[in-house]
Amino acid sequence: MASLHRLPVQMLGDLVSPRALERILQEAAQSRGSTLELLDIATLEDILKREVFKRLQLSVPAPLAKKRVSEVLAELLKATQERMLPAQGSQLPALEEAARRFSLYFDWPETQRLRGVLTVARQEEKDGRDIEDLVREAQNLIDAMDRRLQEGLIEQGQDLAELKAAFERVQGMGGKDVRRLDTLIGQIDEAQKQGTLLPGEVERARTITFNLRKLLESSVVQSVTPDQAVIPTSATILDPQAQARVLALEQEHAAQQLSLAEREFAPLLQGRPDLREAYDRLRALQGGGQLTADLVEGWRSDLKVERERTLSEQRAQLARLEGALVQATATADMRIALDSARHLLDSGSLATDELQELVDMQAALASGVNASAQLETQRELLEIERSARNVAGASEELAPLLAQARAGLAQGQPVNVTELWTLLERRMGAAAQERADFDTRADRVIREYDMVRQLAGETTQRLGRLADTLRAQRRLGRMSAQARERYEQTLHDAEALLAEAHAEYRAAQEVTSTFGQDALSGLLDVFDFQESTILDPDPGVPPAAAPASSGFSAAVPAAAPAASAASLFDTLLSGASVTPSPVPATPAPAATAPAAPFSFSSAAAPTEPAETWLFVQGQIQHGAHTLAAQGMGALLHQASALGLQRLDMGDSTHVWSARSTTPGEWRLGRALNWTDLDEQVGPWLDTGQS
Repeated sequence: MASLHRLPVQMLGDLVSPRALERILQEAAQSRGSTLELLDIATLEDILKREVFKRLQLSVPAPLAKKRVSEVLAELLKATQERMLPAQGSQLPALEEAARRFSLYFDWPETQRLRGVLTVARQEEKDGRDIEDLVREAQNLIDAMDRRLQEGLIEQGQDLAELKAAFERVQGMGGKDVRRLDTLIGQIDEAQKQGTLLPGEVERARTITFNLRKLLESSVVQSVTPDQAVIPTSATILDPQAQARVLALEQEHAAQQLSLAEREFAPLLQGRPDLREAYDRLRALQGGGQLTADLVEGWRSDLKVERERTLSEQRAQLARLEGALVQATATADMRIALDSARHLLDSGSLATDELQELVDMQAALASGVNASAQLETQRELLEIERSARNVAGASEELAPLLAQARAGLAQGQPVNVTELWTLLERRMGAAAQERADFDTRADRVIREYDMVRQLAGETTQRLGRLADTLRAQRRLGRMSAQARERYEQTLHDAEALLAEAHAEYRAAQEVTSTFGQDALSGLLDVFDFQESTILDPDPGVPPAAAPASSGFSAAVPAAAPAASAASLFDTLLSGASVTPSPVPATPAPAATAPAAPFSFSSAAAPTEPAETWLFVQGQIQHGAHTLAAQGMGALLHQASALGLQRLDMGDSTHVWSARSTTPGEWRLGRALNWTDLDEQVGPWLDTGQS
């Protein structure tokens, strides 16, 4: 019967080396008069609670060690109940079936390695040889590819959510690019549901979205259709505000391109400090807001040239190694390495690890002394090197030590592999603690998002999308270094948006506490006036006659008692719509008619100048940063979410009017009365020009 010990090794391999875990399990099984292959659930549970728990505490705190052991026990119980553990007989059919899930990803190094392992395993099993080590390696490769796929699906899901949100903004532009974007989003959405990665389609959709958003933000779309427009750049736009918006888009796009290039050329960057330094310089430019797409494209072109040169060198090296090893007895490891290297190089991918393995084999065979032990040590060194790549800072610390160990091994000197594992496990423990901290931060963001999710607006919508991503990242088990970095970045972005959402929430509360019922009375009058006009059962009834006194006065009906200023503001916060009850217009006594918010009079010159503000996405771009103005910014941000374009309001001392002709942008004015407001800043409120 297949052993149960694989699951603990798989789940705890990010804390302790798999080899060390297997040794612990094997020694513990022997001390109980059993073997790894014959362990039952009860015995394995006892080993996990004793020997394994004690070993984990050398690298992580006891609470975290206990948590991880508990997770393994839960998965063991679940796997047993669901009959998910491997069955008796040959395990190759199940492995081959599992490998078919990844047939689309032929450019992954793990795919080519797995292909070679399964090919050799079938031949070895046919010849009656033990294939336990090959089966274990195949399962490890499948586990690694499954993690990579799950991480990719989470990232693709995040990209899909952002693409859908952007499409809602550019959909009204029309044109072939919008239709193409719609088609690509549909394809990505379907692939996401099927658990398939479409990186090419995602990249094309990003590029189209980037160009459409630049057209939209630069206002070019107002005069020409997207199909006819020349894609603007921040350098060709004269309007400062539009230029700033497009520049922000260009920075975001350049950062995405840099991340994509780093991932594409990761095998080339490994072990190449010169190329890594160039990447670090670009990251520094990104942090300073100076990264451009041209710089990234130039670096990408250099990497393409360097990759082609390296591929030529590796193909020549493989030919030399094949010639040197032709007389040697072809072991299973040698055949796997040769087969994997050939397929990787033929597909245009680098085979650095496989060639290193072949070089080590050649050196061990050439030494002629303890070749088997030397090969085993070399394999373990390569395993340490591969494991270190998924632990932050481990590769840099271990690189010189690994080089020193290989040099000593080539000269026949003993190598202390345990010391290298100890250094790596210390890094693993720190990474595990960091991951636990990430999970705690993610839980906090998700919990606090639920407290502010009723706020409408772009900030809360973006925070909601990031909260969904955090939930998915939180559910991941072991993470690659790239996935951990994305997790950290998602947390950073989400926490920043959460702070903004809390600020908007506080500002919204300050509006109601500062202005009270009068703060939104004008807004209520607007709603009541519109509703009474629409719902008046007898629209032919003339309005109340205006008094014959000086000036013009248009009496408006009072707000319905059920629709208070506070209730309307709550509605704005929740993004819901309001339908005030219509109030029939009744003539008001001429002598006692109060001045309405829409009254105009030929009064004397204003005693104080009107004040103005310009808001973009709820933030003050121009004007005094007073408490009242900040509160109005939060209100206008919510009004944008409702699709409103004009608000007229009054409090106990001033009148306010706000106009919006561009989505997310509001012009706000305040004066002592409507006449002053109209005469001083009316044209600017209407058109944005004085």
